[in-house]
Amino acid sequence: MSVNDLLDFVFRWAHLVAGIMWIGNSMLFNWLDRNLVKAAAGEGNPLSQGKIWMVHSGAFYEVEKKLLAPGEMPTPMHWFKWQNGITWMTGISLLVVVYYMNGAAFLVDPQVRALGASTAISLSVGSLTLGWVVYDLLWRLWGERAPRLLTALSLLLLLLAAYGYTLLFSGRAAYLQTGVLMGTIMTGNVWMRIMPSQRQLIAATQEGRPQDVLLSQRAKQRSIHNNYMTFPLLFIMLSNHFSSLYGHHLRWGLLVLVMVGGSGVRHFMNVRYDRKPWLAPALTMGGLTLLGLMLMTRLHAPTLAPASKEIGFARAQEIIVQRCLSCHSSHPTDAMFPVAPVGVLFDTPERIAAMAPRILERAIITRTMPFLNRTQMTEQERADLSAWIKNGAKLQ
Repeated sequence: MSVNDLLDFVFRWAHLVAGIMWIGNSMLFNWLDRNLVKAAAGEGNPLSQGKIWMVHSGAFYEVEKKLLAPGEMPTPMHWFKWQNGITWMTGISLLVVVYYMNGAAFLVDPQVRALGASTAISLSVGSLTLGWVVYDLLWRLWGERAPRLLTALSLLLLLLAAYGYTLLFSGRAAYLQTGVLMGTIMTGNVWMRIMPSQRQLIAATQEGRPQDVLLSQRAKQRSIHNNYMTFPLLFIMLSNHFSSLYGHHLRWGLLVLVMVGGSGVRHFMNVRYDRKPWLAPALTMGGLTLLGLMLMTRLHAPTLAPASKEIGFARAQEIIVQRCLSCHSSHPTDAMFPVAPVGVLFDTPERIAAMAPRILERAIITRTMPFLNRTQMTEQERADLSAWIKNGAKLQ
């Protein structure tokens, strides 16, 4: 295992564990907020925002959300911050290890845009920084006066960023870059807006001053933003497994569809706590998203040129050996892939024929193979492979 592979393994595992903890906590506290039972008017602690009883792990839990009276500071005080911090730091580390190192090979696709490694990395880093600055400035200036308008504008800017990434980077990198942008905004919300508000609330309590309710409201607003980005971000974390999406010529539209659909489903899951109808709308939103994906992925790119002649296996094998065997063999010669990716091998005619449906999907329909077309497969070669497969992928 190379150093690069080892770093990929360590950071990816830590990213997964921390992400589960962060998203799990986020969903739990969102559920708590929406299920608190408030005391009747004139009863109970006026600083209380509600209580809830739960049963878990063989006992009962009583949880109350409230502001504190001046000077009333319990110890110890538990914070929920490092799950998010570690998730973001390991995610950025993965971005560096996978997409920035090795000459930005995974980041740049010459068929999309021929960028130099330093240019591509600068665009990646700069857009993440700019994205947070623009988002935060908008919500700091007008978040309390025009939240609905800013919500629509923020969504539009995010979708435009996703579209822009598909014009700059490889399909796989464009999806991940969109996810990193969302994760960066969410992390900025936690560390630069939510936690400072919590520190000010604690300081006021310790100093014997009344707590500013507006601080809680501002922190909650950013927390809600993070909540709605959760489902789209979870998809993007797994998106490198879906070449039929990131490799599609309409990849930006598919990403937009998943992002809008995912946040829509999350919305209806949220409103169920307000005793509003939610299951049917959520299922409808999810169904429409899946239907949209099915229909859009069937809109193929312009038809390939016709095969140069009747194609037999000898011609198909010639193309596979020249364009694919450097990675997909028992002993790859491409230094970037010391082991055949996902175990796909083309060492024998039988293996090539058995993988014909996958070759059709990856090399012809989505054109995600060869990887970033490192071996320069031509359009005519793709057409010849397509003709051989559609003629039955025979070995004669």
